[in-house]
Amino acid sequence: MKFNRSFFACVCICTFLTMQFTSTLAAGDNRFQQSDVFELEYAADPQISPNGNRTVYTRKFMDIMKDRVRSNLWLIDNKTGEQRPLTTGNQNDSSPRFSPDGKKLIYVSSSNGTTQLYCRWIDTGEIAKLTNLLSSPSGIAWSPDGSQIAFSMLKPAEPKPFASLPKKPKGAEWAADFKVIRRTAYRADGQGYLKHGYRHLYVIPADGGTPRQLTSGEFHHRGRIAWSADGKSLVVSANRSKDWELEPRQSDLYSVSLANGSIKQLTDRNGPDAEPTVSPDGTKIAYTGFNDEKLSYQITRLSILNLTNGKSRTVTTAFDRDVNHPVWSSDGQGLYFQFDDLGTTKIGYVKLDGTVQVVADDVGGTTIGRPYASGSFSVSNNGTVAFTQTQPNYPADVAIDSLQNKQPKKLTALNDDLFGHKQLGNTEELWFKSSHDGRKIQAWVVTPPGFDKNKKYPLILEIHGGPFANYGNRFSAEVQLYATAGYVVVYVNPRGSTGYGQEFANLIHLKYPGHDFDDLMSGVDAVIEKGFIDSDRLFVTGGSGGGILTAWVVGKTGRFRAAVAAKPVINWYSFALTSDGYAFFTQYWFPGFPWDHAEHYLKRSPLSLVGNVTTPTMLLTGEQDYRTPISESEQFYQALKLRKIDTALVRVPGSSHSIAARPSHLISKVAHILKWFEMH
Repeated sequence: MKFNRSFFACVCICTFLTMQFTSTLAAGDNRFQQSDVFELEYAADPQISPNGNRTVYTRKFMDIMKDRVRSNLWLIDNKTGEQRPLTTGNQNDSSPRFSPDGKKLIYVSSSNGTTQLYCRWIDTGEIAKLTNLLSSPSGIAWSPDGSQIAFSMLKPAEPKPFASLPKKPKGAEWAADFKVIRRTAYRADGQGYLKHGYRHLYVIPADGGTPRQLTSGEFHHRGRIAWSADGKSLVVSANRSKDWELEPRQSDLYSVSLANGSIKQLTDRNGPDAEPTVSPDGTKIAYTGFNDEKLSYQITRLSILNLTNGKSRTVTTAFDRDVNHPVWSSDGQGLYFQFDDLGTTKIGYVKLDGTVQVVADDVGGTTIGRPYASGSFSVSNNGTVAFTQTQPNYPADVAIDSLQNKQPKKLTALNDDLFGHKQLGNTEELWFKSSHDGRKIQAWVVTPPGFDKNKKYPLILEIHGGPFANYGNRFSAEVQLYATAGYVVVYVNPRGSTGYGQEFANLIHLKYPGHDFDDLMSGVDAVIEKGFIDSDRLFVTGGSGGGILTAWVVGKTGRFRAAVAAKPVINWYSFALTSDGYAFFTQYWFPGFPWDHAEHYLKRSPLSLVGNVTTPTMLLTGEQDYRTPISESEQFYQALKLRKIDTALVRVPGSSHSIAARPSHLISKVAHILKWFEMH
């Protein structure tokens, strides 16, 4: 905001803006409104049957009375597209997995108040509860013969009292016991203060029964679980080093015997080895990872371990994209996998010689708030791939495709009932050159419903977090709500974004924020050049890494009328010692500990630029955010208050870093941002 305006001029402009916003929102309910968030549905975790005839998926919907995202399971006939519910109710059913013969389906459900494993017989519809667990299971996997089920689960452990206290008299009301913390990893965003215990592997008979614990020790065993071809052992990724808490990127593959629980280490390198999957003939294990070079961002590659000679080789050395979630083809000649490329998530197929082919595009749509990469897939024995498909005008639906056909078939249209009579903002791709070095940068521009290129519109620059993440050509409820309010929205993948190769991402290694600022400003300029932006009405917002960059932007320029920094880092020194990932950030995002490199931490902190800020700036953070603790926002708020800059601190009660996890929080976040912009 420019402070040399007269008071009268400011009042006139604010009045005009308010009238314009009111008329825009009153244009009728044929535009996407805040209340419509509760009407959204989307698909997740599609699991295709072994024969490729059917797909079961998790159908997500909003429970308006409890303000939660719920999920049921639905079954689709892949040929006819007919679908029917397998479960129903305001509960959470998830993680469906077909048995190897396709006759049964196991899944996780909270239908009876606790999270348990269930089995459904496909032909009769009969359901059996398999477990009575005290902790939630994850990573569930059928044995090759369908006789057993493996999963991981937290085994609680009660720590011994730190100090001895006198016995409390009967009926006395003493204060709660002190909580003594001695672990390195003691809290995590979204989970709060962690329970004592470790996640171990278990197996149960497919007909249910008592879980048998296979692993032990003060280590976590989690993530994907793979069965050996003969069903005699499990393969899992873990860090069983005594210093595992201080080695956030270190893990190896281990084989765990079902007979006696003996453990054999299969890989040994400096870096993560994860997502094991055993070849159909049982002679090889494919997995993902990299050799750790202490870079902020490192490409995840696909490797194959030959179980005959114990040697590994990397298959995707020449492929400059992350390889995620590999799945063997039924003939063992290659693997399907997921990757991000230029703002689009794709399914690929890689032959054992490293040749990569694209199977499907437009994967994603399971991050409803903002247009991040997401989604998942599964593969049948005949090579049919089921995946979550998205476009800017709808969140995830279920689609199928194959390497042979490459003609995606969309099986669901979960939001046609909502969007069939709604007018959404239009999304167009934009490429431009950065003012810093001329490098080509990708962005997307969303124009309001009823857009007229001959008119002038206010603009919102919406910055993604991560920073090692990407936005793309995907649905975003938040962006659509900004467009409904009459704004043109631009979102950019500046240097540091993923899906453009390791070199591009590491342009911000040990210098973030930095010239990503130039990329963002060049994106704003490129949209202004189109002629339909009022350059006096520019606004900026972003969350997490986008919140950092928002706070950085207002310290570098006064061109924006107002800003909202959601869940930002303001002071890297304090962040490094209060975040739940402090063992990671000090090793990979900085040259060393903050007390050894205080100047480096400060010069990259938005706090160092607070003396330059003239832009009215709102801070918005969850009160239970342990990733970017609210103390970060409080520092910027108080600094701006001391400087008499218009500011506001919005605390989100009960929220972690995932502010938009509850539907009402997503709505409220957008409403507060729009109100702040409207005020200015």
